[in-house]
Amino acid sequence: MTASERLIRPLIRRALQEDVRRGDLTTNAVVPPGARIRADVRAKAAGIVAGVNAARWVFETVDRRIRCTAKRKDGHAVRAGQVILTLHGPARSILTAERTALNFLGHLSGVATLTRAYVRRAGSARIAVLDTRKTIPGLRMLEKDAVRAGGGQNHRRGLDDAVLIKTNHLKAISNQQSAVSKNIPAAVRQAKRRAKGKTVEIEVTNLREFMAALHAKPDVILLDNWALGDIRKAVTIRKLVPRHSSLVPLLEVSGGVTLANIRAIAKTGVERISIGRLTHSAPALDVSLEVTSDER
Repeated sequence: MTASERLIRPLIRRALQEDVRRGDLTTNAVVPPGARIRADVRAKAAGIVAGVNAARWVFETVDRRIRCTAKRKDGHAVRAGQVILTLHGPARSILTAERTALNFLGHLSGVATLTRAYVRRAGSARIAVLDTRKTIPGLRMLEKDAVRAGGGQNHRRGLDDAVLIKTNHLKAISNQQSAVSKNIPAAVRQAKRRAKGKTVEIEVTNLREFMAALHAKPDVILLDNWALGDIRKAVTIRKLVPRHSSLVPLLEVSGGVTLANIRAIAKTGVERISIGRLTHSAPALDVSLEVTSDER
């Protein structure tokens, strides 16, 4: 069992317990105990596949006798009607596992599909399209894997991955809004000292805070909910930093990023664009299970 599987199996068992509870009343009432079937899991719309292993592990958790063969891997494009998985085994077990497996596969493929749309719309290989920590509780690892399947990159997987100093952190140092920019240099210095070896990023909300952050030399400056014109100004100001300087921060944009404006943002010269909706608002890819034959 892989490390990923060891972490995800308990989540799958909880999901099955939530759905199956004391047993599949319908299937057990109408399907003979010895019946065996072949079934296909198909996409009902075009998209990018993700969550294939999670779906397979659902079926195997319900019954090890189910043979599950992947016809598409995570990251593969699929058209409406194409088969993603084929299943052979006990009919009762396959039908009991169906909804939980499709919930994982549909949601995660939806994340991958939306991510691919943003990556393509950005139109530049040098732009990192990133997710955020705005994930469904318990599904973060799976959702972040789905973002990568769609061609995106992961921001922090958790609070221990990197430092991201946000406005609330700066306000917690001093509750006066006017003091936020004054707190930036000290906060960056302290983060570098206490989190050695970790990326230090700081969020700024205006050009005054940006200037303070630029002089503090973090690894990344996050421009949160900035107008396009101000993003361009920040990029221009950063160009004035000598290239031989010890550190020229990367620039990241977040907040209000849509498919309509991501290309314009990418063209400003920033290196990173983070998008919460990749995980918290991705519509599920429509997938279904179709029994194709019995195995008698």
